[in-house]
Amino acid sequence: MTESPDRRPLSRDFFDRPVLEVAPDLLGRTLIRDTDDGPIELRLTEVEAYAGAVDPGSHAFRGRTARNEVMFGPPGHAYVYFTYGMWHCLNLVCGPEGMASGVLLRAGEIGVGAELARKRRISARHDRELAKGPARLATALDVDRALNGADVCAGPDAPLSILTGTPVPTDQVRSGPRTGVGGDGAVHPWRFWIDGDPSVSPYRAHAPRKRRT
Repeated sequence: MTESPDRRPLSRDFFDRPVLEVAPDLLGRTLIRDTDDGPIELRLTEVEAYAGAVDPGSHAFRGRTARNEVMFGPPGHAYVYFTYGMWHCLNLVCGPEGMASGVLLRAGEIGVGAELARKRRISARHDRELAKGPARLATALDVDRALNGADVCAGPDAPLSILTGTPVPTDQVRSGPRTGVGGDGAVHPWRFWIDGDPSVSPYRAHAPRKRRT
């Protein structure tokens, strides 16, 4: 049986490009999470690019640490971090090895396996909210630090994989400032989303934390 073109896995060469090329090109692609209870498939609708040492908003801006080690490795791997003591977020490493750039997966539309995602996102009022935001996306897909470093180009038996899906025409892609990024990193229009898609998360500007007096 001939494999459907949209079901072919993305190659490592896809990720071995500058982050600002990879990020918008991920929109419309299919992310598959193979859980113990069955697969969950998500169509990516919103992402953000982070450009390593030249990007104040990146976890890798100040160099290599135990937390961001995966970002300095080969492209096509998952970088999963824990934030605010509550949530996980899923990123895909891209660019040449050692450059530490990556794409944060901010939102998507869940198709296959929506019933599994609903069990993990019981507060979602509609299916379009199951993965509306990076923490919600990771929760819906059962992503945690155990998947940090997972190879998304490893093939169909991998816990995470990316398929070709249906790339989004460039005239449907919008860009703007990244959510919650402050300082010098706030000026970069490196958030990309599909125009008008209901699963895209709302933009929120950076709000500096108030110091306690």
